[in-house]
Amino acid sequence: MTTTTDNHFLAQAVHDLGSALWFGGSVMGIAGVNKSGQELSTGIDKVRVASSAWGRFAPAQWGGIAATLVTGVQLTRSNQGRLALQQGYGRVGAVKAALTVAGAGATAFAAYSGAKIGKLAEQEKGGDGSLDVKDATLPSAGTPPEIVKWQARQRFTQAAVPALAGGVIVCNAWLVQSYRPLSTVKGLLSRVLPG
Repeated sequence: MTTTTDNHFLAQAVHDLGSALWFGGSVMGIAGVNKSGQELSTGIDKVRVASSAWGRFAPAQWGGIAATLVTGVQLTRSNQGRLALQQGYGRVGAVKAALTVAGAGATAFAAYSGAKIGKLAEQEKGGDGSLDVKDATLPSAGTPPEIVKWQARQRFTQAAVPALAGGVIVCNAWLVQSYRPLSTVKGLLSRVLPG
């Protein structure tokens, strides 16, 4: 005897873990990795340490993003009826999808900016490895202008990543709460009864 179930526990768990990895790793990178170089004396090493750490984290971060995207599509497909019938569900689902795509784009641009900073830093360093920077993303008075420009871009996009990933988590919390019986009934009644 075969039974069907509306339980998407595994997809939901993978989705939530992927989003948590993406969000938490991004925050740790901004608060810890970028600042860790401040304790080093050579400017080029400040950039190299951050570049190396972000590079090592990149596969895990992209794994979290992929888990969020793939399971998000699976969860959306399995909730087509709810999307069509329950008021607000489709709108929040669309916002969540847009935030996920924007967050993936911001992550990619932050990584590109970091690579650009690393390349420029290697070109600008002195023979003794000197480069005037506070850390990987903060310039000093003597930081070359091209590096300053890319550091500003990276700071902006790196800050956008956890904001967007956090937005995905918040939208997902709303969607999961809409499964409660009272929320479902209210959402359905809002569709059929005039305001």
